[in-house]
Amino acid sequence: MKIAPSILSADFARLGEEVRALTAAGADYVHVDVMDGHFVPNLTFGAPVMKALRKHSPLPFDVHLMIEPVDHLIPAFAEAGADIVTVHAEATRHLDRSLQLIRSLGKKAGVSLNPATPESAIAYVLDAVDLILVMSVNPGFGGQSFIPSQAEKIANIKRMIGSRAIEIEVDGGVTPATAKICAAAGADVLVAGSAVFATPDYAANIAALRG
Repeated sequence: MKIAPSILSADFARLGEEVRALTAAGADYVHVDVMDGHFVPNLTFGAPVMKALRKHSPLPFDVHLMIEPVDHLIPAFAEAGADIVTVHAEATRHLDRSLQLIRSLGKKAGVSLNPATPESAIAYVLDAVDLILVMSVNPGFGGQSFIPSQAEKIANIKRMIGSRAIEIEVDGGVTPATAKICAAAGADVLVAGSAVFATPDYAANIAALRG
């Protein structure tokens, strides 16, 4: 199981230091939640902040764009050092075009589904994605509780993928207890904010999620 700590829960005054600490603690990805205050009711940071953080870790930067419209900003995050760029199926009218744009920039393409969006929304783009992000909370804020119905969606997506080399990532309410539910359903990557940053021992917190 890969663990992708979300820097949304980090100390914003010490972001570079926090990214270095996550790397040393054994994280697999650095998850960057980008919110626009429009698609979701919160505002975080843009490509310049991520570019500044890029030099602090060799880990893959897993960038989750919760913005609408999205296509015009994809190149900026690719240039800033993103390794995986994930867009929401609900935030673009032309999902296949958005995914092809990400891949044309040499990045891995991800697609995210909100809790109320069925897995059928991505049935015809599976050959264009490298990662599927299942939102197990309504996006916009950290610290929410895991929505149990999303375990079934994870399992359904696992079956849909078949033999394709696509990772299933889960974001929202991830704790050591819900991590087991996600793993049993077929998840490959867990995004965690509060669970990783709850105590200063990031390595122990990451190990607890992975275990």
